[in-house]
Amino acid sequence: MTKETPTALPDFRNLGILLRITVAAQILALGAALAEAPASAAALHVFLGYAAHLQPPLLASLLVLFLAAPRLSTLSYPVTVAACIGIAMLVSALWQSFFLRQYPDLADGGLLRAILLAGLVAGAILIWLDWRTRRLSPALAEARLQALQARIRPHFLFNTLNSVLSLVRSDPGRAEAALENLAELYRGLLADNRQLSSLERELELARAYLDLETLRLGERLHVDWRVDNAPADARLPALVLQPLLENAVCHGIEPSPEGGRVGVDIFARDGLLNVVVRNPCAAEVVARPTPSRRGNRMALSNIRERLALHFDAEARLSAHRVGEEFVVQMVMPLLPTGAKRGDGRAQP
Repeated sequence: MTKETPTALPDFRNLGILLRITVAAQILALGAALAEAPASAAALHVFLGYAAHLQPPLLASLLVLFLAAPRLSTLSYPVTVAACIGIAMLVSALWQSFFLRQYPDLADGGLLRAILLAGLVAGAILIWLDWRTRRLSPALAEARLQALQARIRPHFLFNTLNSVLSLVRSDPGRAEAALENLAELYRGLLADNRQLSSLERELELARAYLDLETLRLGERLHVDWRVDNAPADARLPALVLQPLLENAVCHGIEPSPEGGRVGVDIFARDGLLNVVVRNPCAAEVVARPTPSRRGNRMALSNIRERLALHFDAEARLSAHRVGEEFVVQMVMPLLPTGAKRGDGRAQP
C-alpha cells in the first residue's frame, strides 16, 4: 500500500525554494496585470506598478522566513502555515503604510487591500509548493528504486559467495566476517532509503562493500581513506557513496591487471559537505571511454537526481578526468543529525 506523502513546510533556507517563491510571485503579479490590462503595453505598465508594491515586502518576508526557519521547523504544519501567511501580511502592512505615507498620491486601494492580497499570494504559493512536494515524492521513490536495481548486481553477489566458499575451510573467521559484511550491505540496500542518512552509516556500507571486493581483487585494490575530519553526523541521501566506490572499482581497478588505488576524501568546508572519490583510468577505459563508462553515467545520473530531489539547487555532482585519474565530487549542504532541512522535500 502506497504511503501518503505528509504535508511539510518548504525549506526557507534553500536557494531553490527562495528562487521559486520569487518567480511564482512575479508570475502572479504578471497574471493580475494581464487580467487588468489585456493590451501588452498597458499590461507592462500595470505590472511595473505592481512590482513597486510587491518586491520590497516579498524580499523582506523571505528574509524574515529565512531567519525564522529553525524555529518554524519545530512547529506543527497548520501553525507554520498561519505564521508564514501572517508574516507576509504583517510585512506587507508595514511596507504599505510606509509607502502611503511617503507617496499619498499613489494610493491604489489602501492598506486593507494590500494586506489581503499579501495573504492570498502567500497562501497560493504555499499550496503550490506543497503540491510540488507531493508530485516529487513518487520521483524520489522511483529514483531510489532505480538505484536499488542498479546496485543489486547478480555477478557481484555470486563472486562474493564464491570468495566466501573458498575461505570457509582455510580462514573461517574471515569468511564469517565477509558474510556479515554482505548481510549488512544488502540490509542497507533493501531498506527504505527515501530519508536522509548519516555519513557514519554511509561509511559503514562503503567499507563493507570494499571489504567484499578485497576478497576478490586482493592486493590489486588499495583504498586511501581521508575521512578523519569528516563530520560523522552529517546528513546525505542514502546510498550515494557506495555506488561511487562501485564505479571506481568496476571501471578503474577491475579492468587493470595491476589494479590501483581508490581515494576517498570527505570533509566539511564553508558549511558544505564535500565527497571526492578518485580512481585510476585503466588503459582500456582510456582507449574506449564511451562503452566502459555507460554504467558509470547511469549511476551518476541517478545520484544527481536524488541530490536535486533532496537539496534542490544547493547540491551538485561533477565527474571529470584529471590526468590519469577519474574524479567524482559531490557537494551538498552540511546538515547535522536531526536537521529538518531537506527531510520534508519529498518524503514518503
